[in-house]
Amino acid sequence: MSDKMNVYQMIAAVSAELSAEGISKDRTNTQGQGYKFRGIDDVYNALSPIMSATGLVVLPRMVSRDMTEHLSAAGKPLFFVVVEAEFDFVSSHDSTKHTVKTFGEAMDSGDKATNKAMSAAYKYAAFQTFCIPTEGDNDADATTHNVAAKSKRPTESAAATQKTAEDEWKEKHLIWKRSIESGTKTAQQLINYLKTSGPVSQEREAEIRSWEAKDDDINQ
Repeated sequence: MSDKMNVYQMIAAVSAELSAEGISKDRTNTQGQGYKFRGIDDVYNALSPIMSATGLVVLPRMVSRDMTEHLSAAGKPLFFVVVEAEFDFVSSHDSTKHTVKTFGEAMDSGDKATNKAMSAAYKYAAFQTFCIPTEGDNDADATTHNVAAKSKRPTESAAATQKTAEDEWKEKHLIWKRSIESGTKTAQQLINYLKTSGPVSQEREAEIRSWEAKDDDINQ
């Protein structure tokens, strides 16, 4: 390598070194999907000796951070973090600099989400800057989280269905009572109708049947 290189020559030199062997996917996701991936340690271990020999320096800078809380399928909290990061690639020979901006995303149930997001941002900045080939899933890290679906507010029709049985009874039971007492409708017909909306308790069935005229009432 030349004794004096600017930042672009150094980036090219590092890319050339990595093109020979690359960075193998030696790690396996063990939480559901089983895909192979390169961990952040693999990236550091591959880049550190090459960058040190070349004289290339990388200086990270976090521009912004956004965190939202979700629930896992098991009902436990998950913290989802997105960081916007800038990395200054600087030549230690002549101080020439090139800045790369990436985003990192990660999710964690504890206090590691930000650390993971920063690692993801660095990992993919390195992949893209040095043209490190990737294949398959572009994983954020080794963990897979099952996030519970967001709860939705019931629609008007759904809410109406939920309250139909009891509310309809409160609104119409006096009308139904008069209808049965007059013989226009039988108690069994009303019970069968109510059962289309759900089960009818024995107490309510008894009340409805009590509205029907008894033989003694008819004979009097």
